[in-house]
Amino acid sequence: MISNIKYKILNIKLLGIGYLTLVIGLFLYSFTQVDLNLTLSQWPPLVVLQNYFQNIGYYQRPLSTYLYFIIILFLYLFYFIFLYLARIGKIRRIWILIIATTIILTFSYNAFSYDLFNYIFDAKIVTFYQQNPYLQKALDYAGDPMLSFMRWTHRAYPYGPTWLGLTIPLSFVGFNVFLPTLYLFKALIAASFLGTAYFLKKIIDYSKIQNAWYGISLFALNPLVLIESVVSAHNDIVMMFFTVLALYLLLTKRYIFSFTFLAVSIGIKFATILLLPVFIYIAIMQLKNKTIDFKRIFMIIFILMCLGVAIASLVSGANKNPELQPWYFLMVLPFAALIAQKRIVVLLTICVSFGMLFSYIPFLLTGEWPKDIVELKVKLLTLSIALGVILYILSSKRLLSFIKHLFST
Repeated sequence: MISNIKYKILNIKLLGIGYLTLVIGLFLYSFTQVDLNLTLSQWPPLVVLQNYFQNIGYYQRPLSTYLYFIIILFLYLFYFIFLYLARIGKIRRIWILIIATTIILTFSYNAFSYDLFNYIFDAKIVTFYQQNPYLQKALDYAGDPMLSFMRWTHRAYPYGPTWLGLTIPLSFVGFNVFLPTLYLFKALIAASFLGTAYFLKKIIDYSKIQNAWYGISLFALNPLVLIESVVSAHNDIVMMFFTVLALYLLLTKRYIFSFTFLAVSIGIKFATILLLPVFIYIAIMQLKNKTIDFKRIFMIIFILMCLGVAIASLVSGANKNPELQPWYFLMVLPFAALIAQKRIVVLLTICVSFGMLFSYIPFLLTGEWPKDIVELKVKLLTLSIALGVILYILSSKRLLSFIKHLFST
């Protein structure tokens, strides 16, 4: 019996080592996407390494695409294994895995998006150029070296004042030196990812509606969440950190702090204003000492943030044209962790996440986005949802019972 237990522990440790090795592979792969106009370091050995990785990403695109697909495929394989182990209660030290993964990927390159550069430059307009980013845009500073590797330099600041309040201090601390500032921004966003996972665990423990480790694994080990939060470093996860924090404070009846942090969240990208009526409802129910159906409340929050993704897709694209982006789902996936007892939610989460990561393949393979990329992403989303529903139907005990009964008669 003792040797069997030791064998199982050893297997879980080996599983963790294998997973972190794969995460290091993702870390290394991210540098294949370093913009050709950007030099991360002038140190000759690092320049040689950067050129080597860029050669794979830009001049051996089939190989690059193959590596990306393999990494994503194995990330999902490990994801399924960890979800299974969490569901049966065989994995308790999930935080070690999450924290180690976060530390590794914090130092990766923002491989799949240029938004991080825009965040940095928006703050730089204040700290270096001493101008208002709501009135000025990156293109107004044509001599700035950052413009050589940025995108969307023609747009003015599109976010709320909260995001400026969080990023201006980082710009000051980084002294407008690019690499330290880059990693300060990434550290903020990575910390927000960890904070989101932490307070989700607190909420699940408080509401006592499901297996907390399973819910946290569903969110924090999701490859889409890791790539869009920690690798590409989108500020959506910062918005969600303050939202999840606000929800926890609300449940524990610290109303002033709760609504303050919800306001902070709304002040980043506005989408979480959809949750204000739910927060008010919870506060009223608590003040009246009435029982709250957490399962129903969390499902409503999940649905509202799905609506937030739809709204963001309709109005947040370039030139305000419809544009579905993978990182928009960071608004939804934290709340999937709160209703992970719903099999349909888990299956949809997995299928949609994989479909959205698959949408990067055309760019990795050709170096440019197809003209019909929005239509392609919508098709991938539709197929992902359909697959999730089909898997749910096929895995339904009621369906299996019905088929057994049908054939037995």
